[in-house]
Amino acid sequence: MTSSALTLKTASGLSPKLMLCLAATWLVWGSTYLAIKLALTSLPPFLQMGSRFLVAGVLLAGWMRWRGVPWPSRRQWLHALVIGGLMLGGGMGGTATAEQTVGSGLVVAFIAVMPLMIAGLNLLWGEKPGRLESLGIAFGLVGVLLLTQGQGFGASPLGLVAISVACASWAVGSVLSQRVWPLAPGPMGFASEMLAGGAVLMGLSLANGEALPAHVEPQALWAWAYLVVFGSLVAFNAYMVLLAEASAGLASSYSFVNPVIAMLLGVTLAGEQISGHEWLAAGIVLVGVVLLLVGRARAPSR
Repeated sequence: MTSSALTLKTASGLSPKLMLCLAATWLVWGSTYLAIKLALTSLPPFLQMGSRFLVAGVLLAGWMRWRGVPWPSRRQWLHALVIGGLMLGGGMGGTATAEQTVGSGLVVAFIAVMPLMIAGLNLLWGEKPGRLESLGIAFGLVGVLLLTQGQGFGASPLGLVAISVACASWAVGSVLSQRVWPLAPGPMGFASEMLAGGAVLMGLSLANGEALPAHVEPQALWAWAYLVVFGSLVAFNAYMVLLAEASAGLASSYSFVNPVIAMLLGVTLAGEQISGHEWLAAGIVLVGVVLLLVGRARAPSR
């Protein structure tokens, strides 16, 4: 490691690799919610997500095999199926379903509660939150309750159910991948998760009778390609690196940056309408997440 990299790591407490991974999850994922909504103009939700992760998984696995990395073991493939089914099948499939009836800015604001859900799940392993963390959880829950009363969610009970399932599935998959069912080491493990999760999503697509339309709008195709390259190959792999090498709180910190980016993009580029009530609710959620993360930063190592 160079002297400049060492200085950077000392100043921030994070290696340059982890800082780049954080930037990818913060900035790239903030824009993917609008890309999902644009792709939905031609591509149904499960088909869109399943094809996206299958293509990304094939590309990444092919690259790893070309470099001589072995395939995951049978047990590691089973882990990939469970984690991929939760995080991609439930998490991303639910997100795409919700975005058919709920604005992308509101969806990602709801997802801001993710660190709170992960903190709750970690209680099962005896990892108790401190005072600031507990206060953050309280703020987050109040904010989400207010957010679900807004006009965007109130008009779409199905969207509310879908995004709730998505958040729960993603949080459970994230925690289990850290504590119970680890993937194969490195990018090959991430590729196996995308392949397994993509297969689950394609099965859901088939079960729901989805089909590729005769004509795909150019903007939908470009949005899908953006999701494959940046949403899956870049940001999703960055998130899995953070889960493997950093705390769950730090890995999920993307959720307090994403809402700001997604809401601004939704309003400026997609013409979405967000009420003052929903902005206030989202702000309360973000305060809760920031308190949670600050509390974890101050807590002694466990």
